[in-house]
Amino acid sequence: MTYCKVVRKVAYLGITVFCCFSALSGCTQQLNEKPTISPKENKAIAPNWQSMAENYQVPEWFVDGKIGIWTHWGIPSSIDENRPHDGSHYGRRMYGTEGFITPSKNPERDKQTTAKLTQWHTERYGHPSEFGYEKLIPSFKAENWDPDGLVKFFKENGARFIMPVATHHDNFDMYDSSHPWNAVDMGPRRDTIQEWKNAATKYGLKFGVSTHLYWAPRFFNAARQYQKPNTLEWQLFAMDYHPTEFASQKSWNKHWFERSWELIEKYDPDMFNNDSPYPDDEFAEVSGAALFSDFLNRDLRENNGTQTTVLSFKNANMDKAAFTYNLERGMFGEIQPHPWMWATDISGNWFYRKNLMTKMSIPVLLGNAVDAISKNGVVMMNVALRGDGTLPEEQAAYIRAFGDWIKINGEGIYGTRPWKVFGEGPLKIVSKRTGENLSAFSAQDIRFTHKNNSLFAFVLAPPNKLIHIKTLKTDGVLSRNIRRISILGANESVNWSRSEEGLTIWLPKTLPEQPVIGFKILLN
Repeated sequence: MTYCKVVRKVAYLGITVFCCFSALSGCTQQLNEKPTISPKENKAIAPNWQSMAENYQVPEWFVDGKIGIWTHWGIPSSIDENRPHDGSHYGRRMYGTEGFITPSKNPERDKQTTAKLTQWHTERYGHPSEFGYEKLIPSFKAENWDPDGLVKFFKENGARFIMPVATHHDNFDMYDSSHPWNAVDMGPRRDTIQEWKNAATKYGLKFGVSTHLYWAPRFFNAARQYQKPNTLEWQLFAMDYHPTEFASQKSWNKHWFERSWELIEKYDPDMFNNDSPYPDDEFAEVSGAALFSDFLNRDLRENNGTQTTVLSFKNANMDKAAFTYNLERGMFGEIQPHPWMWATDISGNWFYRKNLMTKMSIPVLLGNAVDAISKNGVVMMNVALRGDGTLPEEQAAYIRAFGDWIKINGEGIYGTRPWKVFGEGPLKIVSKRTGENLSAFSAQDIRFTHKNNSLFAFVLAPPNKLIHIKTLKTDGVLSRNIRRISILGANESVNWSRSEEGLTIWLPKTLPEQPVIGFKILLN
């Protein structure tokens, strides 16, 4: 294999140093060689959460860029698009309810869904004992995949970074991996992660990777009944690890650590998203804290003590100063002290399935995006490619509509920060995971961002009369005087007045034909 296998790890001045040997890729760092340490590097992050919370700094490119595209693409993408509901977990469900493990709050309904899918799989492909998940791989060919064209499309429509899934729960690596089940050795026979990165570099986008590996032993528990020792399939279905107690097995946690570190070292991502749990602190050198601090320290060493990478995951119980919180399909009701990620799914299933789409309308998607940004969030929209690598037109239409909007309103989005208050209006957003707003906004729902001497006010539905913003009353939270107000994209001044009751804006005869209207308020 072409990656460096870690054979020893030592601490020097709080910095983890890796020594490795490989026939194809040598290591320049010797065990007894002192690393070059700048003054800033003296603050190297220790492998614990307190140290990460004290030292983690979100890079400017992330909070300035605001908009990213996440892509779920892999073996499930090529399965018959007319399959029944699989919740993006086809491999977990296709083996039936015997041994099926569900984290669902409604396990009976989940089992019914699974039984239906197993029956469908048996009728469409054959019984899972004869036609297992591994036999779906040859149909995943990526024959029409054009990463260059897709990344160009994403950039043209507002994205400033991309984040493809490198490994999902199905234990299949979408890159040139030491794990035998990977997209270079089978399926597409392409290093998709490298090709995504090449395209991102070409178009000046930051590049992230997302790994969902940790759940693999539990994910395939129902498949275990059909596996035989000493086969390649044994590794795909994680048979060497306990399906329910794997988190307490050092062997699994070490495996997770080494696979994750290989991904980091080989592809040098600007962002690393761990979309699963991670080993507890008791596992020390292969714990989540060890991997994450190693990732950050690696970046600090290479950039003169300045953090340039983003670390993200979903653990709401950890100190959010230590990482960037990924709030999957959820929202916050108030401004957050630390930048966070609103991760939403355009496709409606994470992985492609025909005729599925998000339940959010385009106006609601735009309103939710502005709401998240006003509360210190960054928007990450998932698209689900077909097995051949093409982007379904329904999803492309959403991304294109987002692009049309941000071409007009980008000045009030890129490079901005939350203001003193996020906004006002009757629609109340509740802080929760998996609880995205699906309700239409009104013209009374206003959100703020600010940059330099400008305050931006976004009206989250097209107004048809005067706009009245109570928050901007005299003697209120806006202590500065207003010099000028214009409509974003039009650069046309509008008439306004300000009193102790609020700011009133008189609408011009024409407004941009957009679901969300942005105003630039230039301050003295």
